Amino acid sequence: MTTNQIRQKYFDFFQKKQHEIIASASLLPDNDPTTLFTGSGMQPMISYLLGQKHPKGTRIADSQRCFRAQDIDEVGDNRHTTFFEMLGNWSLGDYFKEEQIPWMWEFLTQELGLDVSNLYVTCFVGSEELGIPRDEISAKLWQGLFESKGIEAKIVEDAEQKGMQGGRIFYYSEKKNWWSRSGLPQNMPDGEPGGPDTEMFWDFGASLGLHEASKWKNEPCHVNCDCGRFVEIGNNVFMEYQKVNGGFEKLAQQNVDFGGGLERVAAAVFNQNDIFKIDLFDGVRATLEELSGKIYGEDEQDTMAFRVILDHMRAAVFLISDGAYPSNKDQGYFTRRLVRRAIQFSTRLGITENFVERASGAVIDTYKDAYSELEERRSEIVGVLQKEEEKFRKALDRAQKQYQKIEDDIKKLLEGLSNDNADDAAYEKLAGISSDLYQTHGLPFEIFLEFIEKLGFSVDEHKLARAFEAQFKKHQEVSRQGADQKFKGGLADHSDMSVKYHTATHLLHIALRAVLGDHVQQKGSNITPERLRFDFSHPEKMTDQQIVKVEQLVNGAIARDYPVTWQEMKVDDAYGQKVIGFFPEKYDEVVKVYTVGDPSHPGNANPDEPTFSREICGGPHVEHTGVLGKFTITKEESCSAGVRRIKAILE
Repeated sequence: MTTNQIRQKYFDFFQKKQHEIIASASLLPDNDPTTLFTGSGMQPMISYLLGQKHPKGTRIADSQRCFRAQDIDEVGDNRHTTFFEMLGNWSLGDYFKEEQIPWMWEFLTQELGLDVSNLYVTCFVGSEELGIPRDEISAKLWQGLFESKGIEAKIVEDAEQKGMQGGRIFYYSEKKNWWSRSGLPQNMPDGEPGGPDTEMFWDFGASLGLHEASKWKNEPCHVNCDCGRFVEIGNNVFMEYQKVNGGFEKLAQQNVDFGGGLERVAAAVFNQNDIFKIDLFDGVRATLEELSGKIYGEDEQDTMAFRVILDHMRAAVFLISDGAYPSNKDQGYFTRRLVRRAIQFSTRLGITENFVERASGAVIDTYKDAYSELEERRSEIVGVLQKEEEKFRKALDRAQKQYQKIEDDIKKLLEGLSNDNADDAAYEKLAGISSDLYQTHGLPFEIFLEFIEKLGFSVDEHKLARAFEAQFKKHQEVSRQGADQKFKGGLADHSDMSVKYHTATHLLHIALRAVLGDHVQQKGSNITPERLRFDFSHPEKMTDQQIVKVEQLVNGAIARDYPVTWQEMKVDDAYGQKVIGFFPEKYDEVVKVYTVGDPSHPGNANPDEPTFSREICGGPHVEHTGVLGKFTITKEESCSAGVRRIKAILE
């Protein structure tokens, strides 16, 4: 069984359970100010978990592409990756624990054939402080399923302090068995949904000696230990609560949100505790072995370098495919960091030639059947990566010259350290130099360490790394403050002004097409309660007269107080009616079409017609345009080649 077959088995299984299979959302969230990336399967589903009707119904399943930037520095062990696929199924006010738990048991043990004796589960122990009870229903359901296979399933507590205790089912607090986008219940903002969960773990076995070889060897081993013996392969979240006024209230509907890492499920099926040995990495791994002349797994340090490259190249391919081109800001910053770290680690394997073309091509070959857009955009993706590799290798050459300029300063600092006069200030200065080189030239911290080594000095790498991380966090904090202003109170909070600005972008879109021509297509948008930003295709700067005309058309639509309504229809029918929608790869079979104007007059979107705008959109919008206020364009500027950007306000 291949990993691609596991994904398909999952789809087939839940189709038999009357679930609709939907396409993966983009790695770049649409109008979600809380994060730069889609980091979980639930992220695109929030509005439906809160009660909005999903066009596909109440039973949904998918495999969601995810990227977690915070895990970049964790990559190198046998299980951490930045990019992964999350198998998901949702009940939106439909079935609950009594159906979900037996279904997951059936899928894992019958469809995938996992050995029941290697499965363990955890449940929520309950919290008087939160006013949420112990999840005895889930524990009893699991216990019955284990016993049906002749396995005694003892339910125990305090595993973190006392270890396994012969248990099969374990109670943990909200630190382990609660799920929301914000983590712990105490950290959830008002309005955020969350709930207790029950998680499934695969035991790779005590015989591997993973616990004894870990830094936790003197502590009790249990299923949530980080030694690597146990790996979580699935998480059933019972999304039934919402934070309200600092406490918790039941949602109007009980939801199920299952998430299972595809790669980890595959590792369990193959009983392979090194996730980088599953078949998804075979092509890239073979390419790197050929280029380096080294074999994965033979040397510990080489294996770490292999893993970093394997993960980073895969993540970069998918990020670029979704539009996150390497750059110095926002999502592109992380794409650039991934590519440059991969190149830097390739030198540790002795790869001195350009390699990203072959490595990225191997990634695309692996995934092209499941994600056809990778094959369609192959030349674009590979070209972007090649350009970034060439740019970085030139930066490395410049860095050597830069190092020579500051070599004396670095030596003085290092000599002080080697004479046992080391202090925090010296490490901070070294970290500051490394941070400046990183921010200016994109040179990873590891290259700075190599330069120190070439000078014949040794340092406390952990101490210097901590100092560098502190400098890096300062830079991130500055960037984040800028992002907070940029995204403050964005559309995801559904505030009145955010909804108004969202509706205004539809009016702006039609007005631009009327003034500039039908070549105008939306290329992106960002909405806060303070303003809207709208990117669109157009080859040249707009004239003052064109800007005034666009404002007049938008304000005319506001003055006419058009009704704003929506209806569901098949996407092919929508295109047949010439409804506007420029992101076909994001659309499901059934979509929402929002009409600004007379819904009984389904003509083409046109400022001169009773129907001003008809556009595919997920919402939300105001009910009529008269509430928007006066529309004013505050800035029109270039965004990138062939793309312009408008910023506007409502007063």
